[in-house]
Amino acid sequence: MVTLPTLIPLSEAARKYGLDEAYLRQIVERGKIRAAMVAGEMVVSEDEVREVVVTRKEDLPEYKKHQHLRGMGISLPNASEKYGLNPSTIYRWFKKGIISEVSREIDLGGERILYDEADIAYCAEIYRRKGKQGRKIFDEKGIPYVPKNGALAG
Repeated sequence: MVTLPTLIPLSEAARKYGLDEAYLRQIVERGKIRAAMVAGEMVVSEDEVREVVVTRKEDLPEYKKHQHLRGMGISLPNASEKYGLNPSTIYRWFKKGIISEVSREIDLGGERILYDEADIAYCAEIYRRKGKQGRKIFDEKGIPYVPKNGALAG
């Protein structure tokens, strides 16, 4: 089954991604983002807007929602329990650089990494929306992956 693009009004896309509407119209005119007219209003593909204008996961609205957790450390077992994620999934995202380390603690039990809770909360939110076993969820920048052909993320 093919995933259809999410179309949002150009004005909403500009507001959501902190862009000037005129700039966003220029991007449409250059053919970087597909657009259509619906009921007299220009709509754009949200995924394409995101792909063109967002260069860091921290710029995404989904990440900004968890900004208050930035820099707060959480252990792997606690993150797994709190966010309902498999520990190996969290660790894999950490190894790929999507989740950052806040600190390391060394005690008698060994070394324990504390992960940035904002990164984990963001990843959990995207995973719940897009995730299925065996599917690519994030690109190399930690931004939700959008396949070039518009089909399901794979």
